Amino acid sequence: MSTTPDPSSPQPVSEFKSKSGLRRIVSAFRYSMAGLCTAWRIEHAFRQEAVLFVVAAVLACMLPVTPWERLALIGVFVLVLVVELLNSAIEAAVDRVSLERNPLSRNAKDFGSAAVLLTLLLAGATWLVILWPYFLG
Repeated sequence: MSTTPDPSSPQPVSEFKSKSGLRRIVSAFRYSMAGLCTAWRIEHAFRQEAVLFVVAAVLACMLPVTPWERLALIGVFVLVLVVELLNSAIEAAVDRVSLERNPLSRNAKDFGSAAVLLTLLLAGATWLVILWPYFLG
């Protein structure tokens, strides 16, 4: 007996699966805003990095750099926030499965944390490389 699914049979669809058209776009925006609000409310690291992002964005707008450099200075901190949100999602999913200590759960959380660290290092290096010629070069 074959275990290959029959492509002609209807596939199960989650009741949470998005709809099409404008309704989908509006729903996706609402879900995104809810995610940002929840992250701000319960994730200390996200709040800290969001404040860092605001400071960096204001500073980048005041610096005598090209528009592309300004975009890189601000964009790299957007990347930090994106990776922090993904890390928080990993942590939430792992905790949803089980709160008991497990080496695989620890690995998943440590990998997410390492990803945040790497993006913060990238942000620091980006700022250093762009600003070095202006102030120290």
